Formats: sequence, structure tokens, C-alpha cells
Amino acid sequence: MCYEKTFEKKLHELIKNALDEDVGSGDYTTLACIDVKAKGNALLKIKDNGILAGVEVAEKIFSFSDADAIIKKFKHDGDEMHPGETAFEIESKIYNILTCERLVLNCMQRMSGIATLTKKYVDKLKDYHTKLLDTRKTTPNFRLLEKEAVRIGGGYNHRFGLYDMIMLKDNHIDYCGGIEPAISRAWQYVHENNLALKIEIETRNIEDVKKVMKVGKVNRILLDNFSPSQIKEAINIINGAFETEASGGINYENIESYAATGVDFISSGAIINHATSLDLSLKAAIIQ
Repeated sequence: MCYEKTFEKKLHELIKNALDEDVGSGDYTTLACIDVKAKGNALLKIKDNGILAGVEVAEKIFSFSDADAIIKKFKHDGDEMHPGETAFEIESKIYNILTCERLVLNCMQRMSGIATLTKKYVDKLKDYHTKLLDTRKTTPNFRLLEKEAVRIGGGYNHRFGLYDMIMLKDNHIDYCGGIEPAISRAWQYVHENNLALKIEIETRNIEDVKKVMKVGKVNRILLDNFSPSQIKEAINIINGAFETEASGGINYENIESYAATGVDFISSGAIINHATSLDLSLKAAIIQ
């Protein structure tokens, strides 16, 4: 299944579950004072500097309960945003606008914060071939939109879950009895089950890298908690035979020194779990 179809399906499920959680047996505040058939307009107002993310998601949320909802977009996902600007105008049933308001804001504020921090990291890598990856260090049941925000900010998604890549980390290796049996068993499993999955293995030192090189049968080598000088040494040993990824102890201040080693990828949990939500608001547009 292609990314777009998978995303649409998962987003539909996310919206349904989120509205079920929030609305429950009914949005009684709105039901008490608003005609369920009345229509209205509202504006998404921007109150922070950053990268806007979640406009397309907001459109899906408003359309979930009102197929006739119309969004007039003034800004789009990935655009720079500044206080005082308007991202979009929504025209829908007033009940729908008020019921969806908090979900839209929660998603867009969080996504915009992640996209903004991701863009800062990506800008540090503009002079290098290294690509920035996210990780599985995400909020349970919100990973879909956190990873989408990374894409909007210019980063790339690592595996989405445990099902779309074979990633042999330290505990897998230790439980298997070492690098050699871990790789061999993973490679055999992939081929016996005819799975189109890449195999990545974590290495903790140069000796681990040398062991992987002897065995082969992987697509990418993760260099975990290596210093830049150690990564350079490892890259010389690997010599282009496999993709390389650096992770561990890498932050905004030192990421450029890691990119300068020539490593193919840098993965960072910080672009998601260190991101701060940005300030947005949804205000009723009263037409006189």
C-alpha cells in the first residue's frame, strides 16, 4: 500500500478516536447554545514565528463530521509563519467548528513545533549530503502526525514501526549471542518469508563494525554513540559497502560536526521530543 493511502487510513482512525475521546456522549456546551444546523466561519490565527504544519490535517478533521466544510487556505504546510497572519478560514456548521476546534489546535500546534525544530536542524545540514531522520521516540497514538511534521520540516522518516524494517539493536544482538548470529538469523528470516525489508544493525565500537563487514548481509550500519573521529574511521572501513547512520549524543550544537564526517544519515529523537508547541488560535469570524 502506498504512503498516501496508508496515511489517509491511519489519519481517519486517529481523527475518529480523538473525537470519540473528546466528545464522548456529546458536546453539551455547544448543543446547549448553538442551532445544530447553523453555519459559520472561523479564522486560524497565527501567534508565533515558525514553520506551519497541519493545515491539510485540519481540513480532514473539519470534513470528518461535515462533508460540506470548506477551507480557504492563505498559507500551506511548510510555509514560514509570523504572528498576526491567518492560516485559513473554515466555513462549516458552527457545531462542527466548535467541536473540532481543540483537536485542530492540538494537532497543528504540536506539528508546527516539530516542523519548526526539524527545519532548524535541516538548515544545519544544507552543505552536506547527510539526511536527518526521526526515530520511534514518539507520543503513543500520535506518531503518524509527529512523523508527518518531520517531513513537512524537511526531515526524513526512519521506520514507522516495528514492521517496516529489520533493525538489530544492542538488546537483539545480546539476546542472539552476538553480531554474527543476529545478522544471519535476520537475513534468513527475511528471505524465507519473502519480506521486502531492509536490515540495519547497531554497532557500539569499531570492532563491531569490523565484525559486520565480515558477515555482510545488511543494508545499513548504525554507528551508535560514536564520536565524529570514530565515525570517520568507521566510514573508511565500510568504504561505501553499506549505508551509514549516526545516532546518540547528537544535538543542534554538534550535528554539523557529525555531518562533516560524510555519514549518510543522522537520526535524532530530539526533533520530536524536544519540540515546543507553537501558539495558534481559532476565532469566530462574525460577519456583520
